[in-house]
Amino acid sequence: MIPHGLSAENLRKGLRNPTRILDNFFLDLYRIPLTALNGYQTIGTNVFDRDWDALIVLDTARVDALQEVQDEYDFIENVSSIRSVGGASAEWLARTFDKQHLDKIRNTAFLSAQSHIQEILDTKVQHSNVDRPLAIRTLRLMPSIDIDDLGKAEYLFKSETIGEEGPFGHKEGNTPPRYVTDRGIAVGREHDFDRLILQYHQPHTPWFSKALEEDRPLKYYEYDWWNYYYETGDIDSIWEAYMSDLRYVLDDIEILLENLDAERVAITADHGEAFGEYGVLGHKIGALHPKIRNVPWIVTSAKDTETHEPVVKESDSSKMDQEKLDDQLEALGYKV
Repeated sequence: MIPHGLSAENLRKGLRNPTRILDNFFLDLYRIPLTALNGYQTIGTNVFDRDWDALIVLDTARVDALQEVQDEYDFIENVSSIRSVGGASAEWLARTFDKQHLDKIRNTAFLSAQSHIQEILDTKVQHSNVDRPLAIRTLRLMPSIDIDDLGKAEYLFKSETIGEEGPFGHKEGNTPPRYVTDRGIAVGREHDFDRLILQYHQPHTPWFSKALEEDRPLKYYEYDWWNYYYETGDIDSIWEAYMSDLRYVLDDIEILLENLDAERVAITADHGEAFGEYGVLGHKIGALHPKIRNVPWIVTSAKDTETHEPVVKESDSSKMDQEKLDDQLEALGYKV
């Protein structure tokens, strides 16, 4: 998702690409009311109403994308789907971690590479007076819990974030999968929570797996695919980059499942991604687009064979500086 809003530049772009006007402006006329409605009556399936010991959450993973790679991974036997409770990560967080499921949440460890965990559950930016888009402010209607209500929370988005050199990723990318995998293995071995949630950032943009493999800067479509698509219409390069990062994270999940004891593991997504279907790109709060709201649901299991020893250490529990967090969110394509 890229920054959007009413501006002279966006209007000029919209005149060149009429579907941009539909997506950026007119569809918000239904998205905002539906977000408000979601605060009172859950739209979708809350994952806490499903049976699992460990939940793996991918960011922007589509049902058809997982079906495409199903035969490449032994742990994916069947790809079914559920309807997400959010059209974007912030909405999913606000609606998933609600007071209705507080008893389960209290004995859940949540390790997240998605920086909205701080904004929504810790800082509660939707309740603050800081300038944020109306969609974010509408999330104040959600009955969300506080970060301290979780059995354990780790801010993995602070690990090797955009603009920093590190051993596992690309400085123009986002938090690499290995940080989530290593910490998930460590927490699984060292603690005894009823439930463990691991939220990976992939396959959300920027897509950096190919650039990391080829030791090069990101290409235009790997960091700003919306504008690249509007300018070129080349969806093939975009899809290839997206699928590369999906495989990148699934390869790490394979390591996780061989080093974690969990009888029932579910793999899902907070939301999907639209690649031009019905004139829509990306994902937004309140969206009901089927490619965004329908997310995969894969059931498997995990057994600790002790073939991998984590090297990533637990980071401190302090908040990321708000200015730095805003910079990170903007680099990932969110308007803040």
